[in-house]
Amino acid sequence: MNGSHIDPAGGTGFGLAGKRVVVTGGSRGLGEQIVRRLVLEGCFVAACARSEKHLRQLAESLKVHGESALFITSLDVTTPGLLEEFVAEAASRFGGLDGIVACAGGARGGALGSATPQDWTTTWELNTGHSARLISAAAPHLRASGGGSVVIVSSISGWKPGPQSQYGAAKAAQIHLATSLARELGADGIRVNAVSPGSMLIPGKRWDRMRTEEPERFAAFTREFPARRLVDPAEVAAVIAFLLSDSASGISGANIPVDRAQNAPTPDGY
Repeated sequence: MNGSHIDPAGGTGFGLAGKRVVVTGGSRGLGEQIVRRLVLEGCFVAACARSEKHLRQLAESLKVHGESALFITSLDVTTPGLLEEFVAEAASRFGGLDGIVACAGGARGGALGSATPQDWTTTWELNTGHSARLISAAAPHLRASGGGSVVIVSSISGWKPGPQSQYGAAKAAQIHLATSLARELGADGIRVNAVSPGSMLIPGKRWDRMRTEEPERFAAFTREFPARRLVDPAEVAAVIAFLLSDSASGISGANIPVDRAQNAPTPDGY
């Protein structure tokens, strides 16, 4: 890492200042931490998410770093054309692109017997489909900049079995997408990697609610982690920042877990 130190709370010296990066799903949770980290690193960031309210709150909190550093747009990444238009506008505003982070994702439906075909289709589009479309839209801009870095946010659910199968299958596909496109786009100087977070403790989200509402179950779940501590999204954002930097120039086609050696991905793991 050329002497750089990854500090989840602040800068790294990775030389990201001035880099132009698109982040999907960038309003809350991990996406918010990614956007904050990149802006603090001196990047120009274009962030999209479905919630305009949360995007505006994030933008307001980052104004101290300059209003031109963050471009926000509210959209659904599964709607045909909107994601592509967002990428084109970001490239136009910033004069090109140097990196992209496919962070938007999610799951629909329950177990196999209750999940509908639409649940499977929606889960696929939220994760793998949107990632493929994002990379396809951004690739010409990355080539024009002489190459760049792509990070796909997958999950340990992509190879550690747990409910629901439609989510795990889509996350596994994202990992394959990264390894395949690293070969396809490598000749253009474009690196593609996947990052697979473990279960993250995010205020107001599933594990945080379990911690307060079902403390005994939460305590049992922490045994899936050797250090008895869930992943902090800032830790994942730090790894993504590194992968976007030139310090990671030799890394492409990798799937990097950030899971604190987690075993089962949920309390209901198999």
